[in-house]
Amino acid sequence: MTEHDRDRADGRTTVVLITRDRRDELLRTLGQLRRLPEHPRVIVTDNASTDGTAEAVRRHFPEMTLLSPGRNLGAVGRNLAVRQVRTPYVAFCDDDSWWEPGSLRRAADLLDGRPRLAAVTARIVVEPDGTEDPVVRELRESPLTGPDWLPGPALGSFLAAATVLRTEAFRSGGGFHPGLWLGGEEELLACDLLRQGWWLSYAEELTVHHQASLLRDSTERRVLGLRNTLWFTWLRRPLLPALRRTGHLLRTVPRDTASVRAFAHAAAGMPWVLREREPVPRELELRLNRLEMARRTSPARRYVG
Repeated sequence: MTEHDRDRADGRTTVVLITRDRRDELLRTLGQLRRLPEHPRVIVTDNASTDGTAEAVRRHFPEMTLLSPGRNLGAVGRNLAVRQVRTPYVAFCDDDSWWEPGSLRRAADLLDGRPRLAAVTARIVVEPDGTEDPVVRELRESPLTGPDWLPGPALGSFLAAATVLRTEAFRSGGGFHPGLWLGGEEELLACDLLRQGWWLSYAEELTVHHQASLLRDSTERRVLGLRNTLWFTWLRRPLLPALRRTGHLLRTVPRDTASVRAFAHAAAGMPWVLREREPVPRELELRLNRLEMARRTSPARRYVG
């Protein structure tokens, strides 16, 4: 690739992100996205911020598309944005993460030549230290196997803050489920994509930078993440694996108020979960089981905070 190629715009990918009450961090991220050589269209869904986020985006980034649904949609705010996407690929990031220059172009190249590849997930670099996020090792050492045309290890899920998806695949999978709202919401969509015959892959040559927000509520994120893990388990895992995974979580999560809240919320939602329950076929369950076993030793899968 020549220097001219690296600097020219690339119209294959739209960047989508959701935000709520993180005005300054969002403005930093949008500044990074504005400087990308690919010059992608950027769509921001503001989940009912009360800190002047919408006004600041309109003032400082008038060329970007701002959606203001008037309420906090959680991850479904991404679905709202993807309805407006007209490019073959959509790149997600968070309001505290951004794509490295050239990565969107490379991701589109990888997807162009592999029509059954639904998504590529990037290496995540934690700022300001420049160290790798612990989850990268898990992605790089994925226990799943896949066809030799994949650009990297086959994955069983993806990280919305660091993934470029084929727009067609995202829509065919139904987007993010409104019942999960936010917190590990990717696992259900990924499972449904795999069920449809799509592939997910890690791509080492792609990079996303993440400077964790100082405004996050880590305890609330843990409650939502554990609740959604339980809901996903009962939505898609066969009966015995679902019982085993639930039992393992009961034995291993911290014995504190946050865990009690998570299990209580999960139990309260079981009526709708059981109504929508569609266990995966045996071949896919074997893949999910391999992932579960590998994640039990991952430093990125601790229900703490």
